[in-house]
Amino acid sequence: MLLTILSLTSFAVLTRIIVNPLSNVFQKQLAHRSADPLFIISSTYGFLMLACLIVWPQLRFVGLPSAFWQSIIVAGLLAMLGNVFLVKALHIGDLSVLGPINAYKSVVGLLIGIFLLNEIPGLWGLAGILLIVAGSYIVLIDWKQRTAFSWEVFQRPEVKMRLLALVFSAIDGAFLKKAILLSTPTIAFFYWCVFGFAFTLIWISLTLRRQWRQQTKLLFRQKFTFGGLFLAVGVSQMASNVALANMPVGYALALFQTSALISVLFGYQFFSEQGIVRKLIGAGIMVTGAILITVLG
Repeated sequence: MLLTILSLTSFAVLTRIIVNPLSNVFQKQLAHRSADPLFIISSTYGFLMLACLIVWPQLRFVGLPSAFWQSIIVAGLLAMLGNVFLVKALHIGDLSVLGPINAYKSVVGLLIGIFLLNEIPGLWGLAGILLIVAGSYIVLIDWKQRTAFSWEVFQRPEVKMRLLALVFSAIDGAFLKKAILLSTPTIAFFYWCVFGFAFTLIWISLTLRRQWRQQTKLLFRQKFTFGGLFLAVGVSQMASNVALANMPVGYALALFQTSALISVLFGYQFFSEQGIVRKLIGAGIMVTGAILITVLG
């Protein structure tokens, strides 16, 4: 039984590492084809919600504790905000840069632990922070310009939005984990979609009332890309839920950072982004730092 759980968890982690960067590829392609980031996320939530109702008619709608509803509502709101900011960042930035920046999620978790839980990092944790900063230096700096490092790189719009996205998703992970433990990965996935869809519809009603028809037409014109996105996000999130159900949040987030390396490769393959070797080295250093913080810090 234990071996079955371990093998299932390992498969879920591996699936998430590979598929999540692929979903970023579809999101970036759609954003470049005039799809609004908010509409991209809303349609993804809506499709996955409908798919759940069709495929899993045994989903529970009653009998869940109040703590579940509190956790999943917060998780849905934070996940929605994180995903919208992520797609906005992908629209104007390079996937091979924004993927590795996600390693800062471990730093965010460490800082939250210091201020909220009084968890002071050890030497490995501090070493991990230094590695992430060093790796981001390699990823973000354009060596052809031969300019010195400046913290102004973090003022770039795409970097600021990516950092906002990872802050929201880092906190979202903790609430989602609680919701999963109070139900099942499948039930938590379904309501993650339901509340994400509800929140995006409210946002759309306030900001995209004049554009939703145009965006809907674009969805049908780009149906294969949207379909690929829906499938990738569904598989990635379900794999994340299975992993979170069977291992600590920190360990799961650390392993998920390995996808930074795949993001760099996808950025080169699909969008001809440059500096592939430099970004792979930087991403590798950042991944190492994230693992040090989460596992040993």
